Amino acid sequence: MESRTLLHASLTLLILFTSGIGGQIENGSPLKMDHALLIFHNQLTEEVHASYTSDYCYKCLYQHLVTVKPNNNNASAIISTKFTLTVQVESQTRNATFCRWSQTYEEGGHYSIWIYTLDANNRSCTHIVDKRPNNAYLPILVAALLLAVIALLFVVIPYICRRRCTSNFIKTICCQGPQHSEDNEESHASETAHGTVKAKPTRLLSLDTFRGFALTVMVFVNYGGGGYWFFQHAPWNGLTVADLVMPWFVFVIGTSVVLAFSSMQRRGVSRLQLLRKITWRTVVLLLLGFCFLNYSPRDGPLSWSWLRIPGVLQRLGFTYFVLSLLQTFWGQKEIPLTAYNWWNPVQDILLYWPQWLIIILLETLWLCLTFLMPVPNCPTGYLGAGGIGDNGLYPNCTGGAAGYIDRWMFGDNMYRYPTCKEMYHTTQPFDPEGLLGTINSIVIGFLGMQAGKIIIFYKKMNIHILCRFLVWTVILGISAAILSKCTRDGGFIPVNKNLWSLSYIMCMGCLSFLLLGGMFFVVDIKGWWGGQPFIYPGMNSIFVYVGHSLLGFYFPFSWEMRFQQSHWEWLFQSLWGTALWLLIAYLLYRKKFFLKI
Repeated sequence: MESRTLLHASLTLLILFTSGIGGQIENGSPLKMDHALLIFHNQLTEEVHASYTSDYCYKCLYQHLVTVKPNNNNASAIISTKFTLTVQVESQTRNATFCRWSQTYEEGGHYSIWIYTLDANNRSCTHIVDKRPNNAYLPILVAALLLAVIALLFVVIPYICRRRCTSNFIKTICCQGPQHSEDNEESHASETAHGTVKAKPTRLLSLDTFRGFALTVMVFVNYGGGGYWFFQHAPWNGLTVADLVMPWFVFVIGTSVVLAFSSMQRRGVSRLQLLRKITWRTVVLLLLGFCFLNYSPRDGPLSWSWLRIPGVLQRLGFTYFVLSLLQTFWGQKEIPLTAYNWWNPVQDILLYWPQWLIIILLETLWLCLTFLMPVPNCPTGYLGAGGIGDNGLYPNCTGGAAGYIDRWMFGDNMYRYPTCKEMYHTTQPFDPEGLLGTINSIVIGFLGMQAGKIIIFYKKMNIHILCRFLVWTVILGISAAILSKCTRDGGFIPVNKNLWSLSYIMCMGCLSFLLLGGMFFVVDIKGWWGGQPFIYPGMNSIFVYVGHSLLGFYFPFSWEMRFQQSHWEWLFQSLWGTALWLLIAYLLYRKKFFLKI
């Protein structure tokens, strides 16, 4: 035992002495962002095979990395540093694994793995860092500090000045809290409704702020999010920042539908007029999605080949259409305040029982199709990514029933580059805006409608509104935790944005109630913050979304990057493009231009 330890120490000293030479072999070209270099040094007398799998990839097969010839030969490989990797070294001639390890390699680092003999029956591997990695998170740290300073200058200091310069009389009035409008969609037109001039109501600023916040984050991640993996969509299960924004947007749509339609119904707008408006807005959203956002001039002449039938605006339009129908036919014009009854705590739910019945039926349909529908050559109820996942048993089962239905309905006219393609090596197209996911999009929009009903029902009762929001936050959060078992891959229904799984919409509903409630308290109740700068894109959301989608890849919003060795330029480009759209939204706000459809 002591001789083995001594041998191991001697070999380690030898490796440390010679590793600098090995590290210089592959130093010719700089590594790109999120890449590191592994150099395998084989001191054995037999050829070895190195393979890897990502720990983020659920039960994935090992993939070939490099083959190293015997007798002091070496071979190098460039690896991704986004996720933790499990690497193993095994014999090419006999079924034996010499060593296996899990490690998160860092960007720009050069690492040597020395494979050597301990004794006749044991092989070992030793890591040496030849070149220290970059600090990949330094750019985002600097950006966060700069944004914090800007927020301090433009939010905190003006607030302090207002507090110091405002008279006690004005303070007393402000402390009563603003009166909130029940119409965040139609308030721009309320002054001239039916030919009469009315005092313009104060908008529910927190809702515009929440919408603008979601849209700003969406623009940032669509510009690449600085190249950081957590600002991009998760490969399959799990949550990243990019996975949060669209459900927030759908939630706000549901809240806006209730507030806007309630206001229009109070003004005497007929059901037929509402149906015309609903149909027009839905058709416009669908056409925008079909004809503009699916196409780029770089794709060449117009043809059916680039047409993607599902899409973001298509889903938003259809979700809006269903939610609006629910509010048009089964919404209350005025919610009566009755004497105390045992069902008063859930009165804002029971009054809308037809809507809840339809939503429950839709969710039942999603559950039945997802878990009971037979899919050829796939296990019933499969929720995986297919490809090399699940030990490679179901390579063509990407998305289970959801993927099968979309491929049967749309053929090739759907998204060809799903987020699972790179990690799971999938070959089947899969659309995250497919048919089954649209059902759960309606459900989370309906949760947003519930938020709007709470605001109407408990008007001028801010504590009750916040308490109701908190109750919904807890209920939905606990439901998501139970369904997912607080794990990424091991729950009953994993949190999955691609599938818009039930646990995913529960989780996002929880966060939506929490954020909207927090903004309602800070912006509308206390007046500590005016919602800047998010309120500006929030009041011109269609213009900003369509504009950044059409012009996002053109100068000055973006450019061809020259320095691809780190995140600095990409993060600057993402922040720059997002800031330009915030500035454009602010200028349009000053000019009182609001694009409505």
